[in-house]
Amino acid sequence: MRIDYLSDMGPLLLNLMLAIPFVGALLVLAAARRSRSAAAWTAAAVMASGLVALVPLLPATLSGDVLTTRIPWLPEWGLDIALRLDGLGLLFTLLILGIGLLIILYAAYYMPAYDRLGRFYALLLAFAGGMLGVVLAENTILMLVFWEITSLTSFLLIAYKYEAFDARIAARMALAVTGGGGLALLAGLLLLGNIAGSFELTVILAKGDVIRAHPYYPVVLVLVLLGAFTKSGQFPFHFWLPNAMAAPTPVSAYLHSATMVKAGVFLLARLYPVLSGTELWLVLVGSTGAVTFAYGAYVAILKHDFKGLLAYSTISHLGLITLLFGLDTPMSAVAALFHIINHAIFKASLFMAAGIIDHECGTRDMRRINGMFKYMPWTATLGILAAGSMAGVPLLNGFLSKEMFFTETVGHFAFQGYATWLLPAFATVAGVFSVAYSARFVHDVFFNGEPVDLPKTPHEPPRWMRFPVEILVGLVLIVGLLPQIAVGSILQAAAGAVLPSGVPEFKLAVWHGWNLPLAMSLAAFGLGLTYYWRRQYLFGLHEKYAPKIASPVAFERVYRDAGRLASWLLRVIDTRSLQRYLATLVVFVCLLGVWAWMSLPGRPLTGPLPSTPVDGAAIAALAGLLVGAVGTVVWHRQRLVAVIFLSVVGLVVSFAFIRFKAPDLALTQLSVEVVTIVLLLLSLRFLPGEVTARSSSLRKLRDGGLALVGGAGVAALTYAMLTRPFETISGYHLANAYTGGGGTNVVNVILVDFRGFDTLGEIAVLAMAALGLHALVDGLRLKPYAESAKRDADRHPVMLAEMMRPLLPLALAVSVYILLRGHNLPGGGFIAGLIAAVAFMLQYLASGIDFAAARMRFDYMRILGAGLLIATATGLASWLFDRPFMTSTFGYVHPPMIEKFELASAMVFDIGVFLVVVASILLALSELGTLSRRELIAKSSSREES
Repeated sequence: MRIDYLSDMGPLLLNLMLAIPFVGALLVLAAARRSRSAAAWTAAAVMASGLVALVPLLPATLSGDVLTTRIPWLPEWGLDIALRLDGLGLLFTLLILGIGLLIILYAAYYMPAYDRLGRFYALLLAFAGGMLGVVLAENTILMLVFWEITSLTSFLLIAYKYEAFDARIAARMALAVTGGGGLALLAGLLLLGNIAGSFELTVILAKGDVIRAHPYYPVVLVLVLLGAFTKSGQFPFHFWLPNAMAAPTPVSAYLHSATMVKAGVFLLARLYPVLSGTELWLVLVGSTGAVTFAYGAYVAILKHDFKGLLAYSTISHLGLITLLFGLDTPMSAVAALFHIINHAIFKASLFMAAGIIDHECGTRDMRRINGMFKYMPWTATLGILAAGSMAGVPLLNGFLSKEMFFTETVGHFAFQGYATWLLPAFATVAGVFSVAYSARFVHDVFFNGEPVDLPKTPHEPPRWMRFPVEILVGLVLIVGLLPQIAVGSILQAAAGAVLPSGVPEFKLAVWHGWNLPLAMSLAAFGLGLTYYWRRQYLFGLHEKYAPKIASPVAFERVYRDAGRLASWLLRVIDTRSLQRYLATLVVFVCLLGVWAWMSLPGRPLTGPLPSTPVDGAAIAALAGLLVGAVGTVVWHRQRLVAVIFLSVVGLVVSFAFIRFKAPDLALTQLSVEVVTIVLLLLSLRFLPGEVTARSSSLRKLRDGGLALVGGAGVAALTYAMLTRPFETISGYHLANAYTGGGGTNVVNVILVDFRGFDTLGEIAVLAMAALGLHALVDGLRLKPYAESAKRDADRHPVMLAEMMRPLLPLALAVSVYILLRGHNLPGGGFIAGLIAAVAFMLQYLASGIDFAAARMRFDYMRILGAGLLIATATGLASWLFDRPFMTSTFGYVHPPMIEKFELASAMVFDIGVFLVVVASILLALSELGTLSRRELIAKSSSREES
């Protein structure tokens, strides 16, 4: 098998195939504003586009090639947007896109008419994109990212009918189980990448012997299996899957046939070459699959809700697939892949047929739904064929993979001597259960007399609602009758990806002669029908001895008890005293510092470098800092005086930056000081002027001692560092700022180029803080502690208002100048944003919020989003040129009649930073103004009432 880095349209098609569902989710939301049909057609076009993009890649993939593409993301961290399409990925991609397209058509008729389908299709497409990311990822960390996307989107899909209590419980349950498994998988994949020396699957899959021989192999195996078992509903993590039936039937048909629950078995298949081949694999995977296979089949027949029956049958079949991988023979792996195909086809058709019956009858209770063959003969025929495939009836596709399973259980190497009959016997008994619950579904729903008190009169559904079921049942028949022609090539390609050492010869045929597996099938079929016929004894035993508590109730009890335990621990640990928090932190840091110093040989404090000479400016700065700090502490109860002293500290820090030739930092510090001081002053009237609780003398002594110890420790640490030689990366930045970033202002180049990813994260945090402030203050009413001036002339002096209006355009011009020159001279987006924000703030202060808001009709949250979008798009644009995320470029422009000048892509990123800073500050300012406005409205209302 060769690795073929496509030089033609292959990389583009792979990337498009992954991006299409996410982009399509946005398009669907826009289309839904027009009509339901527009949303459905758009969603269908998105899925069909993915299939169209896949078609040109089929020949190479089916021939055994591995098609890969890579977009640099964070290479230093071993994380790239690296995709691979091999036979296994092709198999799952066809299931995800093909069945997804049928689900979209089905949902257009199934979902109620009042649902415009925008939210539903958007979530469904986002989920499909997450699944595609899982199966196409070449990088294991990228796979994990998409793995979590499927967990989040499935949570939203299961809770789609969020007004229903059971839907909310089921969604929480699914997220808790699969999210916990995702954390285990994260640890397992990190260990796996560490052992292999890479997170790339190409490297990992080539180091199976190294990984299996490593001491951490058992830990890696357990962690990865926890992720796979929780996702695929393996015992004892199965309980979330049946409760997920609270989701709409199209969601159940998609998640539980071809996508979410298949992610776990996909992970087993993907890492099979690396993790299999050991006794531990056989024990853990084989035993878990066996228990799940038998338990799910046993419980399925007990369910009166036919969606519950299908859910437990899904658990059982997933256990069967897991057991086949656990048997750890080449043919068992092939049989597992074959059953993945068959199960996806017949289970999707069964869920959709069940949804039609539910839709037309108004209930899912099999004790009331009887005789549907009389009222819905065509739908009943489709359901019977799909259920027959689930039971393993000959000439249907489920029979073929069941025969392969029985064949692999006969004489398995793990059971020798007298125990050779154990595995075949177990497989036959589990097959008996499978036939029994399939027989119950067919007999109780489609025959068994007349329906009992149905909410609706059943009839055949609309033609196109049944069409997806017809397509899938047609595939059940085609694969069952012509398996080698229908799926032979794709099964061969998928098996080649799972078994790189060689795929055993196999032939998919309907008839293999009279043999033991056929006898096991006949026995299972006969005993299964008998078991169903005598099922009343099982129901009686179950009612008498089975636990009465349901899994949602148990989960909610555990959920609430965990919450109570967390609250109790918080009450014990959290004293809600800032003084104690700071005291604990200072004591811990001091003890840590003393321990580190004591561990040094000789315990030296002073290094070899001489101290910097002290001059008058340094003494003045120190005096200013002392005055500001001491004044803030002494007069902290007089809020206005404390704010003034606090501003002295910031001013001295700005002078220090100027002294050490850091004009960018000085400008930033001054701008931040102005903004924060103004916002603090506006907030003072909502804070109490006096604090009633005063510290005792003993507490003051304790706090003073801690402050002295902490300050002495920080001073000693600073002195020890500054008297010792050290190296930093500043030399690299100084040497490469112009040649690598195209700017002479090293600080700005660092922010927008060398450390642009950090800056993107910082403005994202700033945006989240602004949105959090908006959410907290929105609708809040606070009673001010300080009375405001009653005359408008006092609140907004005329001279100040007249000065600020002409100053606004001048300040904005300075802001733009600072923004544009920032790459080469002191300035940049952050400083320019602060200057612009100060200019706007002065308009609010000078003329009032009503005056300013009437003239500055900005939607700050839209500006915030635009800034983040611009900054992110600048980083993404580098992918178009096959460069890592946030790679910038620069060059000189030679316009006519003008001297050449430099343009850098980082300037666009700086514009995004500028917009986020301005919008965040003005959003905070407007929220404070809104609080004051609410106060004035409340006062005027009270006057009118009086």
